[in-house]
Amino acid sequence: MDIYLAGFIITYFSIAQKPKNQLTQYYMSLNKYTEKRDFTKSPEPAAALKTSGATLSFVVQRHKASRLHYDFRLELNGVLKSWAVPKGPSMNPKDKRLAMMVEDHPYDYKNFEGIIPEGNYGAGIVEIWDEGSYIDITNTAQPELEKKLMDELNAGNIKIKLFGKKLKGEFSLRKLKAKEDNAWLLIKHNDEYATLEAYDSEKETPENSPINKWLAENKKTV
Repeated sequence: MDIYLAGFIITYFSIAQKPKNQLTQYYMSLNKYTEKRDFTKSPEPAAALKTSGATLSFVVQRHKASRLHYDFRLELNGVLKSWAVPKGPSMNPKDKRLAMMVEDHPYDYKNFEGIIPEGNYGAGIVEIWDEGSYIDITNTAQPELEKKLMDELNAGNIKIKLFGKKLKGEFSLRKLKAKEDNAWLLIKHNDEYATLEAYDSEKETPENSPINKWLAENKKTV
């Protein structure tokens, strides 16, 4: 076989194989998400491939399920790494908010708002509380950025800077070694955006939000 033709064939198959491996890893990370949901009955987005660009997104969703909580999500390697934060995020560095890591969610979930019908996993109301972009605290550029963030995530201490409407500045997510494997703390760094006043994420929510309307109509309190 001609040496140039052989080189072309090897190069072709190596390039063709790489996206397939990435795609396989991507869908494997969303297995738990998919297994828990019936997309013929739930309006939540199904798994779909997302290739990260120069900017990474974050979103915080307020979720009225069996209990009201907040979901903190970071775009990383094509999916949303996700934590359930019972008390919601805080801009006060003294607050160490428990954040329970849950299954990865697809990238398109960052835009999801609506009602998950009864009988489905996570049934209730979902609304976007805050959203924006984020970087690491040393402002690393892509593609090194995501590798560094993944290394920090795997080490159990990820440090980020958020550019949201409500959440701004530096934060840490720290894994609790002595607790459950999925228990983390979401902590605000003491920077120019931090407050020393008591911070309640509920007070940062519009009164006419879909969840607040439901709570008022059903005479419920948080």
